[in-house]
Amino acid sequence: MIRCSLGTAKVLGLKKVRVDVLPTTAYLMVGERCRFNCAFCAQARESGARADLLSRVSWPDYANEVFLQGLRATKANIGLQRICFQVVQDKAALEETKDWVKAVQSETGLPICVSAGPRSLEEVKELLDLGVDHVSVALDAATPEIYARSKDGSWQERRELLFTSAQMFPGHIATHLIVGLGESEEEMIHCLQTLYDHGVTTALFAFTPVRGTRMEGVAQPELSHYRRIQVAHDLLRNQLGRKDNFTFEQGQLISYGISIDVLKEKRGGIPFQTSGCTGCNRPYYNETPGEELYNYPRPLTQDEAVRAWDQVRKGLEKSTESE
Repeated sequence: MIRCSLGTAKVLGLKKVRVDVLPTTAYLMVGERCRFNCAFCAQARESGARADLLSRVSWPDYANEVFLQGLRATKANIGLQRICFQVVQDKAALEETKDWVKAVQSETGLPICVSAGPRSLEEVKELLDLGVDHVSVALDAATPEIYARSKDGSWQERRELLFTSAQMFPGHIATHLIVGLGESEEEMIHCLQTLYDHGVTTALFAFTPVRGTRMEGVAQPELSHYRRIQVAHDLLRNQLGRKDNFTFEQGQLISYGISIDVLKEKRGGIPFQTSGCTGCNRPYYNETPGEELYNYPRPLTQDEAVRAWDQVRKGLEKSTESE
């Protein structure tokens, strides 16, 4: 059996469900219940959340051949740009994923990503040797202190594995960061800059409370806070600016060193779309249908872009207009 995100099941013709936006990546989950106990994760060792959840997305399971038949169907590949395995962190699931990578490669030429918990450079290399395009090692927390409060293991060891892997396998290593675990804007942006300086592709998430997890009572970050970090991320990722050019006051970002109006004209709605590997749009990982989106899984309308930039301005302690 393998789990597909609800949107992926729709794309593959496995489930009839109404969705606003289809995923452009097929998201697949291998394994159940993690050996780790992350405070925000539905799959954590002591989580009381539904077993078919990851973030707010439900993941129905399918027999192997049913899934592969859906994948090999001609219509299934229309609009898909990538396959992404979300692997629960235990040795058995990682080994099972290797078999799944081979099975999927026999059905499609789409690039494959594996978001897993490899514990060594050797395990990263094993996945890449199979032909995996990106291996993602989730860092999640921007600082070691926040990591210690919300995750298991060592932030320093995880970061060093990322850096060493990115040096050995340039262009093939990725990670995730979650905004809203308690870090300041300056701490998050410093972490982002360091990751990009080491060549690590980074996907930005907004913290999402899930019932049954230890952090179910914690609120999502304010949109204005998340929007400011999204713009900073866009500048760092595209080498259009650096943290050294930004100004902070008591941990809060107050200037990018570039006028907001100039940024708005040059970048439009791009900073507010889903970030990460090419072709990854992750519909509703962070969102509730009907509410404003944290990460847009599609290009923004003009009105949406205007509203997002207005949120960037909100809360800034001094204007950047004269810069």
